[in-house]
Amino acid sequence: MRKLYSYFRSSAAYRVRIALALKGADYLTVPVHLLRDGGEQHLPAFRALNPAELVPMLDDDGTLLTQSLAIIEYLDETCPGPALLPADPAGRARVRALAQSIACEIHPLNNLRVLAYLRDELGVSQAARDGWYRHWVEHGLAVVERQLAGDARTGRFSHGDTPTLADCCLVPQIFNALRFSCRLDGLPTALRIYEQCMQLPAFQSAAPERQPDAE
Repeated sequence: MRKLYSYFRSSAAYRVRIALALKGADYLTVPVHLLRDGGEQHLPAFRALNPAELVPMLDDDGTLLTQSLAIIEYLDETCPGPALLPADPAGRARVRALAQSIACEIHPLNNLRVLAYLRDELGVSQAARDGWYRHWVEHGLAVVERQLAGDARTGRFSHGDTPTLADCCLVPQIFNALRFSCRLDGLPTALRIYEQCMQLPAFQSAAPERQPDAE
């Protein structure tokens, strides 16, 4: 059985959970609490498996995989079920670009390590950290909105009428934006796609509140 090392609120792990659910792939969740006792991801046992000390990590019968986008593409290549990347090179490039707009442009500025550094090393107040978070999420999602709204290849989902890698990234980012009270009034296309995704059982089952380690 596959093992997914995950934390229920990790947006990167959330992406992989969506992909696994879309593929109908069975797996066992191995919780890694990112806050308890300084973060279980820093324990020697986990560091030995993943030197980056991050989740998600997928153990597929002894093959250890890290980085959410790499894991999702691996699942797309090895698991039957609906393709998460288009068949044509231009379509694949567009979906990857949409995914990376979130995973590489928005998320790194707002992940737990960055927020902790702002607090512990720079002495940034909670209010200022929240403002930092909202600024970069709102700015980044505005870019994604323009990418989606300005392209005829956007359909019911981010690319066409079936979920792709881009939607695996968009939904967790919108979820976090809602959680942190970001302004989303300028995102009609992104929010429409988010609502469309959340009607599907795969996206529902991957939600943070549905995870075995949810608090």
